[in-house]
Amino acid sequence: MKQFNYLLFALLFTSVLSVNAQEKKKFKINTVAFYNLENLFDTINDPSKNDEASPMMEIKADRDVIYKKKVHNMARVISDIGKDFTKNTPAIIGVCEIENVNVLEDVVNDPLLLEKDYGIVHFNSPDNRGIDVALLYQKKLFQVTSRSTHTLKIYDDNTKERINTRDQLLVTGELEGEQMHFIVNHWPSRRGGEARSRPKRVAAAKLNKRIIDSLQSIDPYAKIITMGDLNDDPINASVKDVLKAERKKEKVDLKGIYNPYIDMFKKEGLGTTAYRDAWSLFDQIMLTKPFLNKDYSNWTYYRAGIFNDNYLVNKKGRYAGYPLRSFADGGFTNGFSDHFPVYVYLIKEVTED
Repeated sequence: MKQFNYLLFALLFTSVLSVNAQEKKKFKINTVAFYNLENLFDTINDPSKNDEASPMMEIKADRDVIYKKKVHNMARVISDIGKDFTKNTPAIIGVCEIENVNVLEDVVNDPLLLEKDYGIVHFNSPDNRGIDVALLYQKKLFQVTSRSTHTLKIYDDNTKERINTRDQLLVTGELEGEQMHFIVNHWPSRRGGEARSRPKRVAAAKLNKRIIDSLQSIDPYAKIITMGDLNDDPINASVKDVLKAERKKEKVDLKGIYNPYIDMFKKEGLGTTAYRDAWSLFDQIMLTKPFLNKDYSNWTYYRAGIFNDNYLVNKKGRYAGYPLRSFADGGFTNGFSDHFPVYVYLIKEVTED
């Protein structure tokens, strides 16, 4: 499948938008992104987790060296998302498949990101493997006012025992003075087959919807972004029927949600991860109605994309064209992730005093 780099539209947009021949308006722009960091585990065996099954722990030689390379590679990607267009790294980025806060501290302290002074919001999830979600944010752009973690309660069909999986992370704060809410997700995998595992993701979507509804019950005009590796495509029941995400902005009700990745998947055939010669668009970012208003005096949705720069793509072998993952065949490839990152641009008009 031919991937398309959505950064090309930057050629059509500069820091100054022409409104008409006599008038020009200036805009600020920030990137909000999401990235599955593909098994970003440290080199220390935690007896409370099943982390010994992680690709990092399976490496026998030069593990510390490989860990440093993996961290640097993650920092490189994060530093590049949106940079061609905004001249800055993401203001906010949700991440998943990370073991703990320590690995994120190593990423944000990499020389490529250190000067950006990223803050970290992270809670330990009950996931058996010890993988979590988190939010990174530039402290000079975003100020956190509250944070909470929300547990997904699902059960094994046969044993009826509770399945430990990733929590959903809710972070509220102000992006350059404007309040908004971010939910970071990593929904249950398709292990055992898509149909058999579907109820788990439907349950995850219902939890996500409850979080969104609770915010909108307080403020119907709440600006909410939910993002993550959903392990479902934009057309699957969890997104389409539970979240009721719309593909057209004009059809989004006040308390509705817009998913710019529906058309990318259905019309363009784009994806963020591939398996057995089929592309999936599991990584998505969705926004509530107030982001879609054309009042650019506040932060407004402008465009969404998949960051699939050339260096992130496998160039050879049976996986040519797929994301260049970090781990394969029991070793480290010096790659990045088996998922491409996704992003949206938010713009706001700059008014002159």
